[in-house]
Amino acid sequence: HILFVIGLFLFSPKFKPLLIQVSAFTLAHTITIFLGVLNILSISPQIVEPIIALSIAYVAIENIFLKNISLWRPIVVFVFGLLHGLGFAGVISEIGLSQAHFITSLISFNVGVEIGQLFVILGCYFGFAYWIKEKPWYKKYFTNTLSIIIALVGVYWFIERVI
Repeated sequence: HILFVIGLFLFSPKFKPLLIQVSAFTLAHTITIFLGVLNILSISPQIVEPIIALSIAYVAIENIFLKNISLWRPIVVFVFGLLHGLGFAGVISEIGLSQAHFITSLISFNVGVEIGQLFVILGCYFGFAYWIKEKPWYKKYFTNTLSIIIALVGVYWFIERVI
């Protein structure tokens, strides 16, 4: 999840495009966290987890080969967000939530995910993007290098989850 968000950030260090993508991702995974934990929607982790790994690789590879964010990227991010939410739902189901405070616990978990996501984005922005995003070498050397690393991790996780 964190690498996916960093991948989104690397290609979109400017506020508006990043906000659109992160909002699509957040909305999507919030929907499927609730649907998954409430057993309304269920897909085997053996299917969801490898696809999540591929989604991380996909976003990173797109960062390398695209010059501009396409109009359909928020839609792709939304679809991937649905899968990430199912992954979270699987984790929540494994650890269990208090039945006495089920809805409160579920909302708290989701808020915690969002706060963590916000800290990752702010950390990336103030840690490096604020200082270097306008440099002519930002995409070529910084975004591409980190995206290659993220893509390799995504592919590794895919292989690990399939085997």
